[in-house]
Order: sequence, then C-alpha cells, then structure tokens
Amino acid sequence: QVQLVESGGGLVQPGGSLRLSCAASGSIHTIYTMGWYRQAPGKPRELVATITSGGSTNYADSVKGRFTISKDNAKNTVYLQMNSLEPEDTAVYYCNGRLRTIQLVLPREYWGQGTQVTVSS
Repeated sequence: QVQLVESGGGLVQPGGSLRLSCAASGSIHTIYTMGWYRQAPGKPRELVATITSGGSTNYADSVKGRFTISKDNAKNTVYLQMNSLEPEDTAVYYCNGRLRTIQLVLPREYWGQGTQVTVSS
C-alpha cells in the first residue's frame, strides 16, 4: 500500500509565501513522476506543477515564475514553494504520484488527501 501525505497548507495574505510538502510512503519500488494539482470551489481539478524522476519540471502558466517544485529522492518527498500568492491561488492542493509498487509491475497514480491553501487579507 502507498500513502501520500501533504502538509504545509494554511491561510496567507496576498503576496505571501507557503511551502507545501508531500511524503510518499509504503511499498514503493519506483517513483516516475510527482506533482501538485489544485481544485478551487466550483472548478475542475487542474495541474499546478510536476517533476519527473530525472528532475524535469512542468508548470501551469498561471504559476510560472511564482511557484517552484522540487524533490528529495532520499525522503520520497516533493515540495511546492509558492511565492507571490494571489487570491486566485486559493484551492485545495493535492499531491499526485505516478509510481510502481513492489507488488505490482505496472505503475499507477496515487493521490494525497489534499491540503487547503487560502489567500486572503
């Protein structure tokens, strides 16, 4: 079994910063990609940023230049540094991992439970 556990959400004023963390644990064989998605009320879930095992990154246009995704392979942890936060960034942020477990040959996607980020004065 695999678990993705997020932390670091909260309330921040516009222009402020937050750092999200997501730790993957369990019977992990290989992590291919990890990333962050978000879902605001009444809107579909959208990609925020992803990072591959090789370190390649991808960002939504709306966060480029403000958010940075990084990872610590030794800890199976991915981070999202969010700077210059805007009220439009308010959402539940979900960690996503595409990985292979020890038991299964084929990789699949796993999701965390989500962490709330609220940007408001």
